[in-house]
Amino acid sequence: MRYSTSHKAQTRENLLKSSGAIAKQGGFAVTGVDGLMKAIGLTGGAFYSHFPSKNDLFSAIVERELSHSLHLLSDADGGSRDKLQRCLDLYLDMAHVQQPGSGCALPTLGAEIARADLSVREQAEHWLVQLQQAWAEVLESPTLAWAIISQCVGALLVARMLASPERQQEVLGSSRALLATVVP
Repeated sequence: MRYSTSHKAQTRENLLKSSGAIAKQGGFAVTGVDGLMKAIGLTGGAFYSHFPSKNDLFSAIVERELSHSLHLLSDADGGSRDKLQRCLDLYLDMAHVQQPGSGCALPTLGAEIARADLSVREQAEHWLVQLQQAWAEVLESPTLAWAIISQCVGALLVARMLASPERQQEVLGSSRALLATVVP
């Protein structure tokens, strides 16, 4: 039975969305193709009609997740400090700490991206540079933009490492206070 082109595209999108959430929740490397496909109700054999390899899926996940982050965290209309501040407040929030599957891919997949093939790291670099450039324009400082991106990702990662909500909130609050001194 042949499926329509739109069905194949929808299945691919479902696979990307589901695999991204699974990867951010429990890691990409530890989840097999069968597990990724089972999550969308298909067999492992169907995987290869969508991606040539698991690495190609990971590259597509990185592109999807980071381009989505760029869309959420930058402003195509030129940006403003107010918008940047709203983004920072949303990023450094307990809801983001508690929901890694629907949040930024960098704190959850950063180590896996760092160990991935060059093509995956280049994909991540492409999207991160776009975000950095968007923020650099608003902040009038490329260096400050990199520092803020690094601070946010690090703070979220550290907060997720901690067991108590009070300590998690302390990390987020400390990061927001520091950033308030550089993004007034």
